[in-house]
Amino acid sequence: MMSQTAHKKAETLSSWDLVFPNDANPYGSMFGGRLMALMDKVGALAGANYAGTVVTTASTEAMDFKHPIRVGDQIEARARVVAVGRTSMVIKVDVFSDSPLTGERHHCTTAHFNFVALDSAGRPAPVPPLRVETAQEKREYEIAQIIKQKALLRKQRIMETEAASGEPV
Repeated sequence: MMSQTAHKKAETLSSWDLVFPNDANPYGSMFGGRLMALMDKVGALAGANYAGTVVTTASTEAMDFKHPIRVGDQIEARARVVAVGRTSMVIKVDVFSDSPLTGERHHCTTAHFNFVALDSAGRPAPVPPLRVETAQEKREYEIAQIIKQKALLRKQRIMETEAASGEPV
C-alpha cells in the first residue's frame, strides 16, 4: 500500500464512444445529459485508478457546450485528477468529437467533477497527495482550487438558506 506521504502522479484516462440516433435530440446533436453521464463514468474510472479504491460523485461544476456533437461522431473523453483533498478529488474531463465524414476534430466541452474515495464499508477513504510538476498541471491545480472553494461556498450558502427557512432548497 502507498504511504500517505508519497505524492502520486495522475494519469490521463481516455475513453471513446460513438454517437447513435438514440443519443441525440431531434436536431441530431447529442443530449447534454447523455454526455454528462459518459463524462461522469470516465471521471469515476480516473478517480478509482488514482485512489486505488471505488469512488462516488459528490458534485459537478458548470459545463459549457462549445461545439455540438452530432450523430455519427466519435467522441473521446479524457479524464485526469487535477487536485486532491484528504478523501476527495477534482477530476477534469475534456470531450472532443471527431467527424468520420469530414475528419474534423473539435473540443466540445470541459467539466470538473468532484469525487470522494470510499473504503469497503462505503466511508470516505484517504487518497494519496497529488504530484504537480508541469506548468499545465499547476494551472489546472489552481483552477481546481477555485472550483473547490466555490463548491464549498455554494454548499454553505444552501445550508444557511435551508436553516433560515426550515425547509430544503
